[in-house]
Amino acid sequence: MLVNYPFELVAPFSAIASILLLPLGPLLVPRFYLIFLIFYFSFFLYTQINHTLKFYITARRIKKTIRAWNTFQRLHPNDSSNVSSAAVSPAPTPTREGYSLEDEQLVDMEASLRPYEDSKLTHAFIIPNYSEPEPLLRDTIKRLANHRNSQSNYVIILAMEASEIGHMDKAESLQNYFRDSFQHFVITVHPSDIPGEARGKGSNVAYAARVGCSELLKRGVDRRRIILTVSDSDSAIPELYISEVEKAFNKAEDPYFLLFVPPIFFSRNCFEVPAAVRVTDITWSALVMSNLSSGRGIAFPCSTYSLTMILAEKVGYWDTDADAVGEDLHMWLKCFFKTEGLARSVPIFVPINLTNVQTTGYLANMNARYVQAKRHYNGIADLAYTLRHAYGVRDHPHSSLDSTGIMLPMTPTTPSFSTRSKMSMYTSPTYWIDKMIVCVKVLEAHLIPATSGWLMFAAVPLMQFILFPPSSSMAFVDPDENPVLTSEFFSTLWNIVKIITIFLPFPLFGTLAIYEQLHRAVDRELFRKPPSESRTWKNAIDFISLPISAWLFMTIPATIGCIKRLFKTNDQYIVAEKFFSEDAESQD
Repeated sequence: MLVNYPFELVAPFSAIASILLLPLGPLLVPRFYLIFLIFYFSFFLYTQINHTLKFYITARRIKKTIRAWNTFQRLHPNDSSNVSSAAVSPAPTPTREGYSLEDEQLVDMEASLRPYEDSKLTHAFIIPNYSEPEPLLRDTIKRLANHRNSQSNYVIILAMEASEIGHMDKAESLQNYFRDSFQHFVITVHPSDIPGEARGKGSNVAYAARVGCSELLKRGVDRRRIILTVSDSDSAIPELYISEVEKAFNKAEDPYFLLFVPPIFFSRNCFEVPAAVRVTDITWSALVMSNLSSGRGIAFPCSTYSLTMILAEKVGYWDTDADAVGEDLHMWLKCFFKTEGLARSVPIFVPINLTNVQTTGYLANMNARYVQAKRHYNGIADLAYTLRHAYGVRDHPHSSLDSTGIMLPMTPTTPSFSTRSKMSMYTSPTYWIDKMIVCVKVLEAHLIPATSGWLMFAAVPLMQFILFPPSSSMAFVDPDENPVLTSEFFSTLWNIVKIITIFLPFPLFGTLAIYEQLHRAVDRELFRKPPSESRTWKNAIDFISLPISAWLFMTIPATIGCIKRLFKTNDQYIVAEKFFSEDAESQD
């Protein structure tokens, strides 16, 4: 549609403009360029300070949640709910000596665990995978099998891809291995030739959710009690996460409009990858964590998240076209807009442990992370989707896949349409404000990576060179037309710009300092790792590689992702390679 076209141009225009402004700004529009840099750098500095403060709040809440859980375990050593997040559960050990809780907090903790001990909810874990090592999948599922309620309340939906050679052999091997470990074990096989679909995690999850939920309904599971948890093949989900999800579900006035969003954490193989890869994932997880302490229930999921089957039905499950490649954020946006602001996030302050991209050789590992970054930044498609829906432009009805695998057109009887008129009666009273907040957050999430690298590193040095060349023979701008020389106002602006750029990295330094302390606390108190297997302050040397990771894994792939929106190419689906040692992990 022609009306959609302006929204599609925002991302590529922003990326291209940030590059062109570097030389052309000082030459053609120096006054405008100075004012632009003042606003851009001030906004960037504000957002980074805001992220650092929110990350600090999130870090405190994560530690508080973990310590409350560990304290409850220590005070109830014979309680059957004592568990570990490791693949093979060791005996519970005390965490930090001298840590105490008020009596009221202990009472609250016990009360919150009672619903979990007598849980009536069914947790369906959707595990999409394509060419993933079977030992990695076995370890991921084994961690869930160690949870206390796995046999009575857990369902594994193993989402295979038909295009993977030997997918059924691998799936059946895992099903046999965990034959008596779960309430149900469902295998789905996503066809590779569905018209209009883009290959990737989103389309596999969409198919698995429909087929898996249909199978559960056939087996007599109440749809109102089903919570879908979408994970990655390497997501190590602690039982504490499930406990906190059920706690939030039971406390909510209407849990069927909630998405449960945890932080992500990289501690499974972080010492086996290059420092630049490690630092990239550290900053990525820190940004996800800071996002969790945003107000108004507007927090974006990343990698692993949960929602009720009721909500998934209301919005028509996951989208599968090329614009939905960023499956986690896109599903959140779809729930938010389709329910007209009623769907909200509940932060679950329990880290989900993931693996870094790992392959043989330093350069090969760097390239694998670059390929993964390019795939991640294809999620820039969500920017146009957000602006389009915030502006009120409706999508065309499109085809969807029912549980039988038959392509059917969307009709008024489909849940996403049948509930639209009903939900419009209960629109959030602050929907228009929340739409603006969502737009700003999505713009920041996608455009800052594509523009900040160019402007932060090159804007001031290049403008200095153009306006004040080292030799008069290299002058590009006549001194009489140089606003910094002819105007006291613009001279002051130029000095302010240079001062601001000095302070731009400091919020990141604060974030990394908070992360170092948090990483060790989580390793020690949740994952029960000895100090020798966790980070120390010596690992701060990793951050020397920050410029490399910022350019190679953020600025360049983000810029490419933005510019590709002009052409909307269909990229080949490439899975990030991960090594996995089952023996080593079983000892964690």
